Amino acid sequence: MSDKIPHQPSCADPFEEDMISLSEALTRIEGRVVPVHACERLPIRQCLNRVNNEAVKSPLNVPPLPNSAMDGYAIAIDSLVADSIVELEEIGSAYAGVPFMQDCGPGQCVRIMTGALIPSGTDTVVMQEQVQLGEDGRIRIDSDHRAGENIRQAGEDVQRGEIVLEAGVRLNPADLGVLASLGLSQLQVKRKPVVAFFSTGDELMPVGKPLEPGMIYDSNRYSLYGMLKHLPVDVLDLGVVRDDEAELERVLRGAAETCDAIVSSGGVSMGDFDYVKVVLDRIGDMRWMQVAIKPAKPLAFGRIGGVPVFGLPGNPVSSMVSFELFARPALRAMSGHAEIDRTCIRADVVGGLPRHADGKVHFARVGVEVVDGRFRVRSAGGQGSHQLTAMAAAGGLAVLPDGDGIPDGGEVDVLLLGCVGSFHTCPLLTL
Repeated sequence: MSDKIPHQPSCADPFEEDMISLSEALTRIEGRVVPVHACERLPIRQCLNRVNNEAVKSPLNVPPLPNSAMDGYAIAIDSLVADSIVELEEIGSAYAGVPFMQDCGPGQCVRIMTGALIPSGTDTVVMQEQVQLGEDGRIRIDSDHRAGENIRQAGEDVQRGEIVLEAGVRLNPADLGVLASLGLSQLQVKRKPVVAFFSTGDELMPVGKPLEPGMIYDSNRYSLYGMLKHLPVDVLDLGVVRDDEAELERVLRGAAETCDAIVSSGGVSMGDFDYVKVVLDRIGDMRWMQVAIKPAKPLAFGRIGGVPVFGLPGNPVSSMVSFELFARPALRAMSGHAEIDRTCIRADVVGGLPRHADGKVHFARVGVEVVDGRFRVRSAGGQGSHQLTAMAAAGGLAVLPDGDGIPDGGEVDVLLLGCVGSFHTCPLLTL
């Protein structure tokens, strides 16, 4: 956790006196989330982006035997004479997968293709561009060559017994290629955490039906589904849970028995009905937090047994920002991933990002572009916690410290949404 997140003073809101800083909220979560220790053995194609559970040692040399790095002619370097051109007899050809099986003697050479095994009796490959063909079919080669030229030696890439993949590594496409080159068809990887998620509220209607007065469509569950599907987790959609104490308890207890984490949306704000609070306080060990950020100030986090529970706010943008800041890095850590942070970049502001001082860090939804090698950001639209269209248009979250915002032409730290990597450490947010 970063010690660079600034202190946020309290505000006049009657609940604001209990606000905690972003860094404190992150610390409360970090200490109570542990990686899933279970593992499974899978075909290597299914291991892409999974976390390796065991160090892998090579069972063989790669390449297993010396082979040619070029199309040309395999010769014995002793066949050459200093400052002279020699003529050699071509006695056969060697191809990748079809080696030349005879010995190559003095005064002889073998036509060889890239990847073919080096024939017995030869120790050098001369590129075909560096030889001349005599009228009698013999090969003419000068003396300007060295032993071992254009030969890939056995074990040059990987030596037998060498560790080629450490435990705890997220597997990329090249890793799969390395495993395949060693003849390994399966690998033991960390099991994906199973994450249950649901929305709460009697006012929620399923999409596809006519909207009734006073009701809203259940959009949060679709956003949560999309964000969870981008993580190395398996998801369990529990639908909409109505404002019924017994039903909430049944759903939460069932999820805690079968899943590794639970994410809910709604029922954590000060003005919400307290069904979620009552049930979670009864069956779990929860912390109800007011975090000094905007949006996504209310946050519930705790555990039912050993299962982490993330209670996100019900406003659509608040739910997504809260997921990004708190649930996403924790779930990636549970998956065994070392890289849990969003990429943070420094960007130039176009048009300004105004705000007012209120004791909170603001996360403004911004569009992101690269112009002349520099990142530029501008507001993605309305910044209300209900304005989901700006969130949909955003390429990042601009981190605005308490104050009056960032003027046109100023610089700001931005968490890139949907990007992986690290340009530099964001001074306001390091998970």
